[in-house]
Amino acid sequence: MKRRIFWTLSLVLLVAPASFAQGVGDGGPDPAAVRLRLGPFWVDPTVSMPNIGIDTNVFNDPLNVTPKKDFTFDLFPKAELWLRMGRTWVFGSVAEEIIWYQKYTSERSVNSTYSIGWKAPLNRVVLTTSATRMSTKARPGFEIDVRAQRVEPLYAGSIEVRGFAKTFLGVRGSWNQVRFDEDTVFNGSSLAEQLDRTVRIAAITLRHELTPLTSITFSGGRSEQRFKSAPLRNSTSSDYSVGLLFDPAALIKGSATVGYTVYTPEASDLAGYRGSTAEAGLTYTLLGSTRIAGTITRGVDFSYDVNQPYYLRTGGTVSLAQQIFGPLDFVARTGAQRLRYQTRAGADVTEPDRTDHVRLYGIGFGTHLGQDVRLGFNVDWERRTSVLANREYKGLRYGSSLTYGL
Repeated sequence: MKRRIFWTLSLVLLVAPASFAQGVGDGGPDPAAVRLRLGPFWVDPTVSMPNIGIDTNVFNDPLNVTPKKDFTFDLFPKAELWLRMGRTWVFGSVAEEIIWYQKYTSERSVNSTYSIGWKAPLNRVVLTTSATRMSTKARPGFEIDVRAQRVEPLYAGSIEVRGFAKTFLGVRGSWNQVRFDEDTVFNGSSLAEQLDRTVRIAAITLRHELTPLTSITFSGGRSEQRFKSAPLRNSTSSDYSVGLLFDPAALIKGSATVGYTVYTPEASDLAGYRGSTAEAGLTYTLLGSTRIAGTITRGVDFSYDVNQPYYLRTGGTVSLAQQIFGPLDFVARTGAQRLRYQTRAGADVTEPDRTDHVRLYGIGFGTHLGQDVRLGFNVDWERRTSVLANREYKGLRYGSSLTYGL
């Protein structure tokens, strides 16, 4: 683990001072956002320490328990990689998330994500393949409070054929697996037994380029969720969506997708879900001094509780970063999540119509020490409310932050 940290940090520090020339090919990066170009090889490094301070509720202890406080820091080195090969691009990333606690050593972790892919924009055909491996101990969402070690490999591919000058018809597919450590237990449930699963997705797509920097995609597909040790959780989904994708060089950056899902569990005692879904992450910069960013999520997520095996998560976040004067800036952020659980018919649960809520608020001040270096001070507060007293908590994190290349 120490060797992996060393090589990741070495790569980021090595390329940090470099510069590059302009130019990009189809499927390649935005030249304005890349710091190093060595012939066909491009590298964009970033390093951030988003929190160097105090966590007032390390374990998300419920309100009737005295929370545990500790000094903590997070270190996120990352490098985005591109290699030009003729008309095609090989792309990838190396990322580490180093979490350190002074007193509660059980909460320390090194979370890694490695990915590699290939994009070939040919005359009338666009081929894309990718492989990602994530090994993490991060909390899996807003429901499970334990830092759960797990491995998630993901393989994906797509083929698009140009039907008209700006219109592409395609197919895409992916295979994803989630494998928890066998010793990870939360509220008496083994996460490996309840949540180890394989997800297969296949879809047909129709993409149209509205502008050189914006495209719209219509998609219809099917996914299968198969659980290794809990077949009562098996399900299939039919998904229909329309999405907008904005190039990193566009005024608005990111993507937004809205759709309709028919989620059908195989177990007869569990009702399914038919309704809207959404996934969006957008950033807009106004006059070079104001940046507005937001996310929206709505969809089915899996619970550790076999009696309430899934919930509909609806929520989002909004942040505003405003330059005050000179190198000084101010940041405000807020977010909310609603977790609406589905109960098995006849299950003996305390609250069959349970809905939990999570609220997040934060503020920060910062100063830019250089073109790509920012030193800040942040305060973030989070609270989850529930009809179950042992599922409620609140916590505050405050401290300094340091970022390079973000």
